[in-house]
Amino acid sequence: MLPGAGGGGSKVSLDIFIPIAVLSVLALMIVPLPSWVLDILLIVDIIASILIILMAIYVKSPLDFSVFPTIILVETLYRLGLNVAATRLVLVAGHIKDPVTGDPIGAGKVIPTFAKFVAQGNLVIGFVIFLILIVVQFIVITQGAERIAQVAARFTLDAMPGKQMAIDADLHAGLITPDEARKRRADIQREADFYGAMDGAGKFVKGDTIANIIILVINIVGGLLMGIIYHHMNAMDALQTYTILTIGNGLVTALPSFLISTAMGIIVSRAASESNLGVDVIQQLTGQPKALKIAAGAAAFLGVLSLLGMGLPKLPLFGFAALLWFLASKVQEKEVQVQQVQQEAKKEEKKEEAKKPENVMAYLRVEPLSVELGKGLLPLVDPSQGAKLLERVVSIRKHIAKEIGIIVPGIQFRDNLNLKPNTYVINIKDVKVAEGEVMINQFLAIGPENVLKQLRGTRTVDPAYGMPAVWIEPQDKAEAERLGCMLFDAVSVIATHLTEVIRNNAAELLGRQEVSALIDMVKRSHPAVVKDLIPDVVSIGEVQKILQNLVRERVPIKDLVTILEAIGDNVKYTKDPDELTEFVRQALARVICRDLANQEGVINAVALDPQLEQLIASNIQRTEMGSFLTLDPQIGQQIIVAVAEQIKKLTDKGLNPVIITSPQVRRFVRKLIERNFPEVYVISYNEIAPKIQVKTVGMVTLTQETQV
Repeated sequence: MLPGAGGGGSKVSLDIFIPIAVLSVLALMIVPLPSWVLDILLIVDIIASILIILMAIYVKSPLDFSVFPTIILVETLYRLGLNVAATRLVLVAGHIKDPVTGDPIGAGKVIPTFAKFVAQGNLVIGFVIFLILIVVQFIVITQGAERIAQVAARFTLDAMPGKQMAIDADLHAGLITPDEARKRRADIQREADFYGAMDGAGKFVKGDTIANIIILVINIVGGLLMGIIYHHMNAMDALQTYTILTIGNGLVTALPSFLISTAMGIIVSRAASESNLGVDVIQQLTGQPKALKIAAGAAAFLGVLSLLGMGLPKLPLFGFAALLWFLASKVQEKEVQVQQVQQEAKKEEKKEEAKKPENVMAYLRVEPLSVELGKGLLPLVDPSQGAKLLERVVSIRKHIAKEIGIIVPGIQFRDNLNLKPNTYVINIKDVKVAEGEVMINQFLAIGPENVLKQLRGTRTVDPAYGMPAVWIEPQDKAEAERLGCMLFDAVSVIATHLTEVIRNNAAELLGRQEVSALIDMVKRSHPAVVKDLIPDVVSIGEVQKILQNLVRERVPIKDLVTILEAIGDNVKYTKDPDELTEFVRQALARVICRDLANQEGVINAVALDPQLEQLIASNIQRTEMGSFLTLDPQIGQQIIVAVAEQIKKLTDKGLNPVIITSPQVRRFVRKLIERNFPEVYVISYNEIAPKIQVKTVGMVTLTQETQV
C-alpha cells in the first residue's frame, strides 16, 4: 500500500513530512554539516529537480500538477539553504587538499567534482559556463515563464464568469448533472488559483537566479579573505582554490534551478491535452507529411551544396533527409489506412442507419418546389461546368419577391434517368405541374409562323407560353436576329418556364411558415400594425387564406402593411376570409389598376350585363360555412361560352383580358370562370383607383331564353 493511501498512520507520516522538510531547510542555514551529508543533500536537490521537470513533461493538464507553485517555493528555499551550507563548508574547509593529487577535499566530493568535470578545473571555463546558465535561465526561461503565467492568470480570471454561465446553461438544459456542474466549477476555481500562484512563484525563481550571482561574488571575495588572512595562502593559490570551489558550488545549485525554471515554462505554456508532452510533440511534428518532405528536400539540397564544396558535413545532412522522407512516407501510409478505416466505418454506419425504422421519415419529406432533369441537362446544374441554372434560381427568387411579394422556397434539383435526356419536369409538392424539352448549345427562336418557316431547325413550342418556336444552331443565330425573332438559350427557357409556374401557383407555395416570416418582417418595421391584429383578432391561418386569394389572382402582396390595416379595419364586419379579401382588394386599388391600365391610364374591360349580374346575385347562397354560387350548370356553361367570345375579342386587339363587375358578384364570377380562364382578370368598380378610367369594349350577355 502506498503511503497515505490507506491507514491513518501512513497519512499522519505524510502530514509530518512536509513540516519536517521545511524546518530542515532552516537547519541547513544554522547547523554546520559534515561534507558527506552536504554531498547527499546536493544529490537529492539534483534528483528532485530532474523528477520535477519529468513530471511537467508527462502531465496532461497543468491542474494535474497543481502543487507545482508550492514545490517551487519549497525547492527554492531548500536550494538557498544548501547554498548557505555549502558556502560555510567551502570557507571553513576549502583549503584542505589531498596530499597526493592536490585536489581540494574539505568541501566534500560533489562540489569539487562539478568544478573538475564541468569546468575541467579551469577557472575561466567554469565561470563562463556558470554565467551562460544564469543568463539563459534569467533572461529567456524565467522571464518568459513569468510573462506567460501573468497573461494566463489574467485571462483565466476574465473568462471565469463566462465559463460559469456556460456551466449553468448546460445544467439547466439537462446536459450535465449537479455533481458534474460542481466539479466543473471547482476545476475553474482551481485553474484560476493555479495560474495566480504560478504568477507569484515566478518571482521566487527570478529571485533565486539573482541570488546565485550575488552569492557567487560573495563567495569569491570571502574565499580570498579566508585563504590569505586565516590560512596564510598566497593570493594566486587562494584565488585558484576558492574560486574553483565557488564555481563548482554555483554549478551544482544552478543546474537544479535551471531545470525548475524550465519545468515552470513547460507547465504554464502547456494546454490541456489527452496525452503527455512527448506524445503531443511527436504526433504534431510528424503530423504533416508535406512539411516533412519539404524539410527533407532542404536537407538534401544542403547536402548537394556540401558535395559541391560548401564544407558542411555531408553524411548527417543526407541522413536527416532520408530519415525525414521515411517519416513522411510512413505518416502518409498511416493517413491512407486511417481514411480507409473511416470509410469502412462510415459504410457500416450507413448500413446500420438504413436498418433503423425512423430513417423512413426522410422519405416522407415533400419538397415544396423541385425540378427533375434528364441526363442530358445535368451539366446545367453541375458546379464543375458553371451550374448556370443554379445561378439563375437566385434571380428568379428576387424577381418573384419583387413582383408578387412572396418568398420562394428552396428549389430542389435532382436527376431522373427515366426522363428523356433533354426533358425536365417541374413539381410542386412532388406532383408534376409542368414539363418541357430544351436543347443544350442551341437557341430557341420565337416569332411569327411565316418567319419561323425560313429557319432551319427543330420545330417546337415555347414550354412557358405555348408560342410556336424553332430550335436553331448557333451559326443560324445571326439570321434569326435579322428576321426579328426572340432568341433564348436552354437556361433562359427553363428559368422562364419555372418563373411562370411559380407565378401561376404562388398561392400553393405560400404556406403558413412563409406567411409567418413575412409578418415577422412587418413586425420589425411596423410593430403596432401586427400587435393590434395578430393573433388576438385574426390568426396566421386566416391571414394566409387572404394572401392566397390575392396571389391566386396575381395581386402583389408586397404592401403587407396596407393589407393588414385593411383586414384590421374590416374584421369587425366579417371574419370570412373571402369577404375580407374583397375589402383588401379595394385598399389595393392602385396596385391592381397599375398592372391593368395602359399608358393613358385607361383600362379596357368587358362588362357583365346587369341582368346577368342580377341572375348571379340571386343564386348566391350564404351559409355558416361561407357563401356559394348555386347556378344551374347549363347556365354556368353558357356564361363561360359568352365570356370566351368577349375575351377572344380583347386578345385579338392585343388588350389585357379584363372583366369588370359589381363588388357583390366579383368573386363569384371569378370562381365561375377561373378553371377555364385562369389568366383573365376580374375586377369590381370599387377597385378602380382615382384618375383611372374604364373603357367598356364589350359585354357578356345571355340569350333571352336562358335568362328566363
